[in-house]
Amino acid sequence: MNDKVTFGHVARKRFGQNFLQDATVINNIVNAINPQKDDFILEIGPGLGALTEPVAERVTRLNCIELDRDLAERLRHTPFLSDRLNIIETDALKFDFRSLATPENPVRVFGNLPYNISTPLLIHLFSQSEVIRDMHFMLQKEVVERLAAAPNSKDYGRLSVITQFYCRVIPIMEVRPTAFRPAPKVTSAVVRLVPYRERPCNVRSIAALEKVLAVAFNQRRKTVHNSLAPLFDDTQLEASGISLTSRAENLSLRDYCTLADLLEE
Repeated sequence: MNDKVTFGHVARKRFGQNFLQDATVINNIVNAINPQKDDFILEIGPGLGALTEPVAERVTRLNCIELDRDLAERLRHTPFLSDRLNIIETDALKFDFRSLATPENPVRVFGNLPYNISTPLLIHLFSQSEVIRDMHFMLQKEVVERLAAAPNSKDYGRLSVITQFYCRVIPIMEVRPTAFRPAPKVTSAVVRLVPYRERPCNVRSIAALEKVLAVAFNQRRKTVHNSLAPLFDDTQLEASGISLTSRAENLSLRDYCTLADLLEE
């Protein structure tokens, strides 16, 4: 078995488990989240409770989504936590957050996300962003850099655009591998994502926006004259104010919203 025993629990690779253990880092993350007593708050993947316990100390009730049955059972029998937690044993990728929250009563979400599902989980959360007040996540540093990237940079891509369509992105801090057990092979970072109530630009169809992004960034080194040829002719691009010599990474969020609406027409 390649999994490592961590604090009496076997860290399971299939769940992408790396457990946070550095007290200073934990304190800094909790302070960044800044949970208030009556917050409606939910943790994804509480693991061994490194963030769960200090957050639970500050709130009346804490909801948790945990896929690992052993960890869920462990949390249920933790003396301080047992009467403060509502543990939901399910896959966060399949969970309907609208069943828990509403736009009038949005939920605050946080967690140390498994690296192997972080991107699809973010997309899943964005699709329900109207019921989310804010999100604080530990992710790979390179993922946070992609989330926050501006046009004309190497990190700017599909994930950058779709994230910034839904949320304001605020990088908080870096976290070295030594803060975890077992230590991952990559540096991590904490990011705050605040869903917009009024987005920077609107589109008639999210599916159209996603299609334009997929086609554009599938061949990101090509000019849009070539990469977007399956969707638009040169006349349409120029009429939209898009330079034919631009590449996918040169177009702004607003440019992509314009193209999404053009595609929908």
